[in-house]
Amino acid sequence: MTPSLLFTIANLFVLPFWLLMILLPNWGITRKVMESYLPFVPLAGLYIYFFANSLTPESAQALSNPQLADIARFFGDEIIAAAGWTHFLVLDLFVGRWIYWEGQRTGLWTIHSLVLCLFAGPIGLLSHILTVWITQKLSTGSETESTTASTPSS
Repeated sequence: MTPSLLFTIANLFVLPFWLLMILLPNWGITRKVMESYLPFVPLAGLYIYFFANSLTPESAQALSNPQLADIARFFGDEIIAAAGWTHFLVLDLFVGRWIYWEGQRTGLWTIHSLVLCLFAGPIGLLSHILTVWITQKLSTGSETESTTASTPSS
């Protein structure tokens, strides 16, 4: 298989997991599938394949002492770009899975964060962190108000 075909397969491979977490988060099959680490095995294997095939003295040099210009040239190679993209796919899905399970555990709404994580992992992670923080602040505020309202005045 060509690197281009493997790249396309990797992009399509992750979509069912994202669709399950976003569209059917409470479905028993979604929970069963997302309990497993197995979806990460083929992606990590593909990453290793791309990474191993991208190692050259030049790429090793760029990785050992990263300079922006060297990294930019480094990612100009198709195999290296495929390795980098597969890296994003694996880690974004891993972070998305964590966000999904945090939502399941706490009952917190996560769809917005999962959609953002699908397209830009760190933004989805930040969205989830902010959602948790805002929810906690609002929850603490309403607990304070209800405690104050139920306290008799002297």
